[in-house]
Formats: sequence, structure tokens, C-alpha cells
Amino acid sequence: MLLTATAVGAIVGKVIGGSINTALLAMIAGLIATVTAIIVRNNLLNRVTGVGPDDFRVPMVIVVFSVIAAIAGSLASKEVLDQIAEFNPVWIGTMAGLTSAILMSLLMVTYYMNPQPRV
Repeated sequence: MLLTATAVGAIVGKVIGGSINTALLAMIAGLIATVTAIIVRNNLLNRVTGVGPDDFRVPMVIVVFSVIAAIAGSLASKEVLDQIAEFNPVWIGTMAGLTSAILMSLLMVTYYMNPQPRV
């Protein structure tokens, strides 16, 4: 999940990096990277290997977690990179994807810590 989100964030940063400001770029890259990582995780981890919880139906709380992770992780990475130096859009997209995926992973662990019985 982390590698996928990092790679997708870098690609999004490369593709749309020069045309928009860095905060918007970080949010878009983080959101696209997080959604792509969740889709890849769901398809590869569970369907192919049979490992992990069977969550083909995505609950609404996970969708909310994704949006929160994308916004918070992306803007946090943008602020960290702004404090260090001026970086190109590829680095901004890469870090936005990585931090969004890390935050999403932590939120998913929190969600699965005390699972509710499925109906």
C-alpha cells in the first residue's frame, strides 16, 4: 500500500505539478494516491492471496477516513517540505502520497481494532 501510494503520488506530481499551486497539488496527489492504494490493496491482498479482512464492500467510515487521510497527510507533507527547502512537484506528490498512505494505514488499523459484527 505504501509503495503504490508513493509511486502514484510521484506520477500525479509529475503530470499536474507545474500547472497548480503546491497545496492543491499535494491534496490531489494524496487523494488519488490513497484511493489507488486502497483499490490495489483490496484487489491484490484479499482477492489474489486470500489474506486480510474480506472488505469488498467499503463502509462509509472508510471513505471518510480516506478523505481525512488524504487531506491531513498531504498538507502535512507539504508543510514539512516547505520548512526544509523548495522542492519540485514530483517530490511534493511523492511525499503527499506516502504520508497519506501512512495515515490511512493507521486509520484502518484503528477501524479494525474493535470490529463490529457484520450483518
